[in-house]
Amino acid sequence: MSEETNSGGPSSLPVGEAELRVRRIQEKLQQLLRQRDLLLKENGKLREEMRQQQETLIDKTTRLEQLQQQIEILKVTKASMSVGEKRALEKRLGQYIREIDRCIAMLEE
Repeated sequence: MSEETNSGGPSSLPVGEAELRVRRIQEKLQQLLRQRDLLLKENGKLREEMRQQQETLIDKTTRLEQLQQQIEILKVTKASMSVGEKRALEKRLGQYIREIDRCIAMLEE
């Protein structure tokens, strides 16, 4: 057998060809490792973004509950308000509710 062949291997590839295959495998492995690292970083960023969105949703939900409580209180005191005051209050509350609904819809996307 010549020095260029790999003795003992089942396929008996020439040494140069075997080295070339090993290098290709190593390159592909390095590429996969780099890709994995990028995906891990992206995953971390997405998890952080999701955490922030969840916190925002909790804050908005809490705000919505507070506004709903205020509505209930205002319904009780509504009898003592003038018509103009009632309309202004209803308009302001409607704006708050629309803003909260918009924020919740954005968070659900």
